[in-house]
Amino acid sequence: MPSAFSALSPSAWLRGSRRPSWLSDPKVLRTEVLGGLVVALALIPEAISFSIIAGVDPAVGLFASFTMAVTIALVGGRPAMISAATGAVALVIAPLNREHGFGYLVAAVILAGVFQVVLGALGVAKLMRFVPRSVMVGFVNSLAILIFMAQVPEMTDVPWPVYPLIAAGLAMMVFFPRLTTVVPAPLVSIVILTVITVAAGIAVPTVGDKGDLPSSLPVPGLPDVPFTLDTLTTVAPYAFAMALVGLMESLMTAKLVDDITDTRSSKTRESVGQGVANIVTGFFGGMGGCAMIGQTMINVRVSGARTRLSTFLAGAFLIVLCIVFGPVVSDIPMAALVAVMVMVSAATFDWHSIAPRTLRRMPLGETVVMLVTVVCVVATHNLAIGVVVGSIAAMVVFARRVARLAEVTAVTDPDGGTVVYRVTGELFFASSNELVGQFSYATDPDRVVIDLSAAHIWDASSVAALDAIETKYAQRGKSVEIVGLNEPSAQMHKTLSGELAGS
Repeated sequence: MPSAFSALSPSAWLRGSRRPSWLSDPKVLRTEVLGGLVVALALIPEAISFSIIAGVDPAVGLFASFTMAVTIALVGGRPAMISAATGAVALVIAPLNREHGFGYLVAAVILAGVFQVVLGALGVAKLMRFVPRSVMVGFVNSLAILIFMAQVPEMTDVPWPVYPLIAAGLAMMVFFPRLTTVVPAPLVSIVILTVITVAAGIAVPTVGDKGDLPSSLPVPGLPDVPFTLDTLTTVAPYAFAMALVGLMESLMTAKLVDDITDTRSSKTRESVGQGVANIVTGFFGGMGGCAMIGQTMINVRVSGARTRLSTFLAGAFLIVLCIVFGPVVSDIPMAALVAVMVMVSAATFDWHSIAPRTLRRMPLGETVVMLVTVVCVVATHNLAIGVVVGSIAAMVVFARRVARLAEVTAVTDPDGGTVVYRVTGELFFASSNELVGQFSYATDPDRVVIDLSAAHIWDASSVAALDAIETKYAQRGKSVEIVGLNEPSAQMHKTLSGELAGS
């Protein structure tokens, strides 16, 4: 428990056990600064769009992205990961705002943060070990699909110059890194396309068309709701749902970044940090949020950022761009940002997972689990649902596979007075259900030995199956001796045997 909260000291961000690399390496500093700037530019239209989904003013989403990014940079567990206002959170809290008003939404954000701190301190992050690789691949692929789908509205019913602008942006991001990687290609693409559209007076949708940018910093305050039990019962279900969805997305994204960067991060600290960030965001009147896969991929995979500085600067640049450079930012063509997100989508998708060679070698069950995860996420636009359903599907596939590993072989003594059944494999509810039918009760001799030295008892179902076998032999006047139990299996059998009748 202390380790979960000791990580929350802001001074540790600068002090730490090691000197931050960006303080001593100018190249790292440049990468982190430019990465944060690119993410900030990409965050603005996204935050505005999510505000519309939640039914709140665009400034609410922008403030949330600012406070989430800055706070998580100080208290989060995964360096370089971007947290801000997200569509998943907006979908969860939109009904609350619509039915009860903005004050209740803010209260739900704060309470969701409290839930996340508690869940993080209780070790909910440890559940991530039960998410199999096939679900993780499905998670990544579905995210890539959702990122692309989110750009489709920006490419339909728009002026024709949008299409060559998008194509030009993609071309620059593909070929510019071959010239130099000093400046991130997405930033170059955004700047050049903005200059072209403004200088040539090309009429295309811009960031300013999404909504008005804020002109001042957010002010802290309490939610405008009555502090009563009725208020708590109203917001608690939405807050708990938001907490679960936010943690699921954040922990899955953190695991993905761990794999990309070949580094490890504290998922417990990340869980607590997400809660702290949402509490801060709520008190500043934001709509809350969680980790953002698209912006994280821009920061980590496209820009090459690796430290907390890029996350902090993404939030700082966002508010500066809105307040100080609002008119300039408003002129950025949406086509430039669409090109960036399409490139992110292509880079995020695990193309190896659908290659014919991979599909031929991969067990069918693994591919099915991956596809189930993708379909559920894309159909519901809810990453948490997809991950949960995918994990359940993986458990079913695993259970079916392991159930076949339990085998029973019989050897009769030469004198014909004893038969020895050797059981091999893992005995649990799926495999033990068929165990009872693998014995010859009527024709076996009077003495039966069941050798479990090559097996392991995992649950009460297995003990109940062994009891049923003994009962069937006893009804025929035959004795059964169970031998070879390892210590855990023997303890479970001793504790439960004879106590499960009627269950």
